[in-house]
Amino acid sequence: MINSPSLRGEVVVASGNAGKLAELRRLLADLPITLRLQSEFAVVQPEETGLTFVENALIKARAACEQTGLPAIADDSGLEVDSLHGAPGVRSARFAEDKGQAFPGQGPDSANRSCLREAMAGVDDHERRARFHCVLAFLRHAQDPVPIIAQGSWEGTILRQEQGDGGFGYDPLFWVPSHGMSAAELEPEVKNAISHRAMAVQQFQRLLADR
Repeated sequence: MINSPSLRGEVVVASGNAGKLAELRRLLADLPITLRLQSEFAVVQPEETGLTFVENALIKARAACEQTGLPAIADDSGLEVDSLHGAPGVRSARFAEDKGQAFPGQGPDSANRSCLREAMAGVDDHERRARFHCVLAFLRHAQDPVPIIAQGSWEGTILRQEQGDGGFGYDPLFWVPSHGMSAAELEPEVKNAISHRAMAVQQFQRLLADR
């Protein structure tokens, strides 16, 4: 267990995404902390105006600190597709919405996947390379001048059809070549060892231990 005065007790996860919370709880299980979603504190979600994952992670973490008075950790992540010139990128969670595309009967994650499939309908198999990116930003307080910022990435390709029922977001369309299956087909313990979020958490723990 990492023993650091920088991170113990209650920490707010600057997200309303229960899937992210579950993954972070598993990945940070060795730390002496209790992770709580910002929705437990009625935190008003700030507008994510940054052009990078780093900027948006800091915006979210700072807002959570300001409104709760607790340390906060924010995860800003997304999918970068080469054939789409890096899209959906920082707008991954709002891809379908930004394009003005509606998919009746589908939730946001499913609509985003449908939008991605349509955008890549004519893309050849050898041009479907993509990667997930994750940035973690940790602030001890809203005016913290030295936030911890960690990053991770996960290489793969985009499938033409969804595979698997696990994970969340774009996982059913993200093919993991090293394991011969989609991210949604991986066992949670496997995904938590190789994903972009896992890589970011590992770097985060190293940086925390050095503080």
